[in-house]
Amino acid sequence: MDELRQKQSLPLDAKVRMTQNRIRQWYDHWDGQVYVAFSGGKDSTNLLHLVRGLYPEVPAVFCDTGLEYPEIREFVKTIDNVVWLKPKMGFREVIKKYGFPVVSKRVAQMLHQMRTTKSDGMRTLRLTGLHPRSGKIHPAGKIPKKWKYLISCQFNISDKCCDVMKKRPSAAYEKKTGNKVMTGRMCGDSFQRQQAWLQQGCNAFDAGRQHSEPLSFWLESDIWEYIRTRNVPYCNIYDMGYDRTGCMYCMFGVHMEKPPNRFQRMKRTHPKQWAFCMDKLGLRKVLAYIGVPCE
Repeated sequence: MDELRQKQSLPLDAKVRMTQNRIRQWYDHWDGQVYVAFSGGKDSTNLLHLVRGLYPEVPAVFCDTGLEYPEIREFVKTIDNVVWLKPKMGFREVIKKYGFPVVSKRVAQMLHQMRTTKSDGMRTLRLTGLHPRSGKIHPAGKIPKKWKYLISCQFNISDKCCDVMKKRPSAAYEKKTGNKVMTGRMCGDSFQRQQAWLQQGCNAFDAGRQHSEPLSFWLESDIWEYIRTRNVPYCNIYDMGYDRTGCMYCMFGVHMEKPPNRFQRMKRTHPKQWAFCMDKLGLRKVLAYIGVPCE
């Protein structure tokens, strides 16, 4: 962890040089068969700018889930050499088959398992943290007390949305082309990403799914400094008050946002999409159940 903090404290120019080295290593290792996972957000925009500064021919791959802000889709259209992928299922189908994405991927996964498993051992693990094989308590294995009431809610909950709508199309693209992915993820985004970086570093050559995260040790402030100092074009959605540009209807983490949260802001900036997700997709009842205002 000390090594990560040391890298995060470096000035931007030093981080840029280190990131460029990671990109070169990844590119050379795979003989140029690489691509940038491009969401249209600021992080992947910076990564694409850095990658194409070294290797202009590297493709960007955008997964068009239908859940992106319209400003994101329009921005992606301005970028050359972008491959557009389409998932086989839409969001409405995903929530109907699996459930709504609420709280976090980890909690949603545990709630889904708790409600669908036939294993008494899994139920015990998710309720108490007691591992059925080792007989030891694993606190991270149980559903947090705060969210246990969701076990009996009247709607389904799941973490499957991202897997179905983004990971599967990307995996199919990789299998077809042989290209290996580079993403703009940073360690500061989550504890899990910090742990993964400590184990694998920026270039995970030996992971189950080989991937590169050359910006891992960057901070949010570095992203904006790079944009300003290098005059990098970015999506204007950020100028509308949004600090995240993921799927519009995703509810992961919304309970931690100060007002106006993403849905309150959406009502002002994108009223048609807001009305659709609240009343057609049923997000209004879900948000009310977890105590998050949407008006």
